[in-house]
Amino acid sequence: MASANPSSLLIGTAVGALILWRVISRVRRMVGRQKYSGVRAGITLCIFPLLIALVMFSSLRHEGNLLFVLAGLAVGTGLGIYGHRLTKFENGPAGKFYTPNAHLGIALSLLMIGRIAWRMGSLYLTTQSFTPPPGDFASSPLTLFLFGMLAAYYISYAIGLLRWSRSLRASAPPAATDVADKIEVADQQA
Repeated sequence: MASANPSSLLIGTAVGALILWRVISRVRRMVGRQKYSGVRAGITLCIFPLLIALVMFSSLRHEGNLLFVLAGLAVGTGLGIYGHRLTKFENGPAGKFYTPNAHLGIALSLLMIGRIAWRMGSLYLTTQSFTPPPGDFASSPLTLFLFGMLAAYYISYAIGLLRWSRSLRASAPPAATDVADKIEVADQQA
C-alpha cells in the first residue's frame, strides 16, 4: 500500500489554510461594518473587469458558455444594486463607514464556499479513482455563472460606494480655511 508523500501533504495543508483564510476574510468583508476605502473600490474596478474579460475569452472555446457568463453578470449587477440599497452608510468625524446587508452577504458567501468545496471535492475524488479529472474552469456553466454573478456584484457594489463617497464630497460644507479666506477678501474690499 502506497503512503502519502509528506511534502505533498504539507503543500496541500498550506494551500487549504490559505483558501480558508481568504474565504473567512471575504465573508467578514461582506457581512460586517467596514471603513470606506476608495482604494479598495478602485482596485475592484480594475481587477474584476480584467478577470471577466479573461473568463469570457476562455469561455468562447465552449459553445454556449458565454451565455452563462453574461447571465451571471446580469444577475450580479442586479444583486449589487439591490445590496447597495440595503447598505447602511455612516459619515462622521471618525470617517466613512458602511455595513452591507448581512443576509445577502452570507448568501453570496455560501454560494462561493459551496462551489469551491464542490470543485475541490470532485478533484479529490477523481484523483483517487481512475476517472479523468474534470475539465478546465471555463467548461463548467455553473462555475461561469457564479463567477460572473460575484464579479458583477463586486463591480456594481464598488461603483455604488464610489458614487456615495463622491456625493458626500459634493454636499460637504466648505472647509474652514475657505470661509476664512472669503471673509478676509470681503474685509479687504470694504
